[in-house]
Amino acid sequence: MGARTGAEFLAGLRAADRAIWVDGEKIDDVTSHPKLSGAAHTLASVFDRQHACADECLFPDPETQEPINVSHMLPRSREDLRFRNSGLTRLSEATMGLMGRTPDCMNMKFSGFASAPSVWAGADNSNERGAANLVAYQHKLAREDIALTHTIIQPTVDKRTDSSIVGNQVTIRKVGETAEGIVVRGGRVLATLAPFADETAVYPALPLPPGAEDYALAFALPLDTPGLKFLCRDAASAPGADPFDRPLSSRFDEQDAFCIFDDVVVPWDRIFIDGDVNIYNSMHLTGFAINMTSQSTIRALTKLEFAYGLATRMAEMIGDHSPATNDMLGEVACYVQVTRNAVELSIEHGAAREHDGAWFPHGPALDPMRALLATWMPRVNEIITLIGSHNLLTTPTRRQLDDPEMRPLIDEMLHGADGVTAEDRAAVFRMAWDFVGSGLAGRGFLYERFYLTSATRNRQMLHQRGFDRTRANALVDAMLALARR
Repeated sequence: MGARTGAEFLAGLRAADRAIWVDGEKIDDVTSHPKLSGAAHTLASVFDRQHACADECLFPDPETQEPINVSHMLPRSREDLRFRNSGLTRLSEATMGLMGRTPDCMNMKFSGFASAPSVWAGADNSNERGAANLVAYQHKLAREDIALTHTIIQPTVDKRTDSSIVGNQVTIRKVGETAEGIVVRGGRVLATLAPFADETAVYPALPLPPGAEDYALAFALPLDTPGLKFLCRDAASAPGADPFDRPLSSRFDEQDAFCIFDDVVVPWDRIFIDGDVNIYNSMHLTGFAINMTSQSTIRALTKLEFAYGLATRMAEMIGDHSPATNDMLGEVACYVQVTRNAVELSIEHGAAREHDGAWFPHGPALDPMRALLATWMPRVNEIITLIGSHNLLTTPTRRQLDDPEMRPLIDEMLHGADGVTAEDRAAVFRMAWDFVGSGLAGRGFLYERFYLTSATRNRQMLHQRGFDRTRANALVDAMLALARR
């Protein structure tokens, strides 16, 4: 089949009978429901974009030669890394980086997973079947151009005991077997993109303690599997709003959902891990994490550049060239450039994995971004708010602009500097408000703070496990040696 079009993607969503709940309502057709249709059609445009930018976004499947999305690539050279990055950039531009879980996100994770079947098989090859299932599923994901969501975090019930896992009757776990497969029950969060996905994946997240075999699971299922239910958060999509008034939230509400497994049967050929804690805890060896960080940093770079352009346009429209505003705009420019540098360095210093020749981006170039972006993104929101100030709240609607009585007054009193029309000013400042002040903005703030775990946790992990201290220690030792002379 190969890369799908937007129309094919939407047709697939209409054909499936899924249990998707939004604001207390079970949604029959996510492509037409006013709370979901905007994002559904935006995602369709992402599928179309891969064809419109085929030279950058598609490549031939190594076995079938079908054109498939670049995010499925397993690079074999630095040129492959650069090609993939270029394609991911083009895809992120379809949503200005505001949708964090477009299908390329999960595609990148599973390409990393499938690059290392030996890790899934285990040291003693005891999970050979699960490894084969995983590789077969990654091929299916690529060749059928499946939109995949995931659920990786256990629900919070009691932070004093949640981390023990064993005995937790809320977290997803194996509760039985049938001739068709295993039976799983429990909940997981947070299934971003759930209403618009074809399938969902469960795979290893935080390490499990000994004795947690029932919780050591990895698999993938279609969303219309019996017993699978998704409870979405309140919609931020502004149903019925004119796109001029809500240009971002009318398009980019990718949704997030609590996923319930109500005695769901997982077929044997869809199971990647079934009860092996050691394999579950070894997923870092596959290289999937750096793939995930690479995709998320490229997406974040697009969002930062969009935010920088938006903030600059706001200041220009009201003639604000003050030192304070220039300082804030320069701060955002710094975030853009450092992120751009990290992406470029990850390619230039990328390398082949020794045992199989698979190429991965350079981890040390991207690892700090996991902590930095979680603090920079909220700061960017603050800067846009400070530049916009009260002007964010004096933005005429499309209906007001179209009113023959109001329009002359709006044109007279709400225009901008240097000949900027009232309508152009309203368009920019309404977009800025949608970026920082709407329901979508609030969700985006939360997402950016925690989608790669918190900045605090990432800083701790970098210091404790991932940072090369060789030169730092040598410099201190050299100075101590001088001090003792």
